[in-house]
Amino acid sequence: MIPEGGNRFPDKIMPTEKSLPVSASEANALFSDLSDFPVLLLAVSGGPDSTALMMLMARWRAARKSGPRLIAVTVDHGLRAEAKREAAAVARLARKLKLSHRTLRWTGVKPKTGLQEAARNARYRLLAAAARQAGASHILTAHTRDDQAETFMMRMSRGSGLTGLASMRRLSELPAAPGLRLVRPLLGIPKARLLATLKAARIPYADDPSNRDPRFTRARFRKLMEALAAEGLGSDALALLVDRLARAADALAAAAERLADEMFIETAGPPRIAVETARFAALPDEFRLRLIGRAIDRVGDEGPVELGKLEALKCALDAALLAKTPFRRSLAGALVTLAGGTILVETAPPRRSKTLTTRRAGAAAAAKTR
Repeated sequence: MIPEGGNRFPDKIMPTEKSLPVSASEANALFSDLSDFPVLLLAVSGGPDSTALMMLMARWRAARKSGPRLIAVTVDHGLRAEAKREAAAVARLARKLKLSHRTLRWTGVKPKTGLQEAARNARYRLLAAAARQAGASHILTAHTRDDQAETFMMRMSRGSGLTGLASMRRLSELPAAPGLRLVRPLLGIPKARLLATLKAARIPYADDPSNRDPRFTRARFRKLMEALAAEGLGSDALALLVDRLARAADALAAAAERLADEMFIETAGPPRIAVETARFAALPDEFRLRLIGRAIDRVGDEGPVELGKLEALKCALDAALLAKTPFRRSLAGALVTLAGGTILVETAPPRRSKTLTTRRAGAAAAAKTR
């Protein structure tokens, strides 16, 4: 089965020569933990990375007496005239490789801003629906070591914390699709090796010009990466840094979870967690932050906690602890209260809505809730 988290790969599948194609033995090492699943869904756009993934997976499966059924899925976002032709090319290659293939289309009005993010969300939504229909619990994508380095740089520019800087993992939950998981088996492989793999097999692939369009954030960072590589900060160095950050993040998360098990006093009725202030105040700063975050995650009902807002709440709570003054603040659907020797975290009461009316000449009053 697939190991949880982690970005590390055995040295035997990491040749130093980036121009070498991925060999059959390397592919077997990359995919061996996938052999027991009945169905695997492959996200194949037709670009070089996903085309290489499909080819390598097909060869791996063909060499085995038994194994998962492979289904390649291409999402046509309807944003480029060439997309339909590219999807048809993927379908032809899938047939040649003896794989099932489906093309899914993102229909409807496209947003004028945040287009790439909206397209990404639509792609995963369509892939999730296809996976459920096919009985697949895992969706494979072709993210590479280069993608990992770009993701790290983008998250660093947004001020992400340690967990965010650990970037992509080989295995992760599919956003907004409980029960489905993403697998990135090529995350430790440089893109150049996938290009070499396709060249050796004489397999063509599509070129999406949006990957170089400076209007899009990732394309700009991709250009920036070229300059960083010239100074010695290429994808190899950044991927190694990400791997080390992931190792530290995993260790901190495990330690914080053990602390939560030891320190959280949970009630049997409505969700409520109590923590002794003396034990809480004695912890290192990072663990105080993580414990409050875990408590809010458990009892809050408004989704994930934003790191910046959590840091602001923890800072205010620290000040109240130092001054021995009462504290009461809500965040992400949870209410944090300090009274006496206890920090109490419980589900926040429903917010009161306030109806505002705006009257225009000749028009009825329009109401909206804030």
